[in-house]
Amino acid sequence: MNHFNRIIIIIIFMFGGIFLLCSNTSFAQSLESAKIPSLMSAIRVKGPMDFCGEKVPLQEAEVREDLEKEILLSLWDRAQVILWIKRSGRYMPHIEKMLKQYKMPDDLKYVAIVESALLPHIGSSKGAVGYWQFIPSTGRQYGLRIDKYIDERRNFFTATRAAMSYFRKLYSDFGAWTLAVAAYNMGEHGLARRIGEQKTRDYYHLYLPLETRRYIYKILAVKLILSDLKKYGFHLTKDDIYHPVHFDRVKIDSPLAVPVQSIAEAAGTWFKTIKDMNPEIRGYSLVAGSHYIVIPKGKAAAFQKRLAALMQKEAAAEAARKEIVHVVRRGEFLSGIAEKYNVPVQDLLRWNKLPRNSTIHPGQRLVIKK
Repeated sequence: MNHFNRIIIIIIFMFGGIFLLCSNTSFAQSLESAKIPSLMSAIRVKGPMDFCGEKVPLQEAEVREDLEKEILLSLWDRAQVILWIKRSGRYMPHIEKMLKQYKMPDDLKYVAIVESALLPHIGSSKGAVGYWQFIPSTGRQYGLRIDKYIDERRNFFTATRAAMSYFRKLYSDFGAWTLAVAAYNMGEHGLARRIGEQKTRDYYHLYLPLETRRYIYKILAVKLILSDLKKYGFHLTKDDIYHPVHFDRVKIDSPLAVPVQSIAEAAGTWFKTIKDMNPEIRGYSLVAGSHYIVIPKGKAAAFQKRLAALMQKEAAAEAARKEIVHVVRRGEFLSGIAEKYNVPVQDLLRWNKLPRNSTIHPGQRLVIKK
């Protein structure tokens, strides 16, 4: 058999296999549901279009070009868009409810996707953290606790409430939602200065830092895609979407730090579950004081009683331990000291009231309880 005949036979087998697969109805349906439109058809946006009820001037060539670029860049990473869609089921109902409560435009919900992809721990080079990417100073200004123990920028509910208040203030300052959102990205003082210098209040005609120039267009691209998933080739079912987490809210009052592991045991769940449900808790303990946290639904009934018993047991164990003072030597690290005394690093941090990722120095005295 010559080389040409071999190629013909291989081709016949390949097409025969494809034919057999496609003859299966369910497979054919899955192919149909996975159909992806061309990129050219995806960027053919028909007007009119608005953001928060404010017209987007698609008739201007530069505006259309900038919007098309952001649509293409979003669609290039289809896996990321799928995660946006799936996470939206978990978070969007609450954001929509808050926007309605504050009597604010529904389009603002897309800002959270652009800011954080709806992830709690994501951070920026400028120090912004959390779902709505607050920098520390702005977060504190709008009521968020941000310190080495608690970072409420990572708490979806408190951060969303703060974002609503900030948006409302910015709209009051600038009189347009497009400008309010631009100010959210670059800061109100910087935007006000550029408006004064350039003598226009039209976002689409302002010369702004590149990140802010792209910002509204990124949000518009997310709005277009999530508002018409099938047009852009995303065929998800209800079962594909992540559902909101159901929880009980409990209050913890303690004059001492409460180990997260104790909270998990009192709630009948795992350490990881408590940390995931309460990402604002930094480290392995909940700092002393009064706090509201969430635990899995249905676990609140006997939670306080179990936690009190665990804390009493922990206090008795702590009291029975002998304290050793270790003087740090040059070249020592926390992990090495913890290993030397066979204690967990998180306990070493807790006993000495040190934040995570602490650095130690020669001569520092550390308490170790054995």
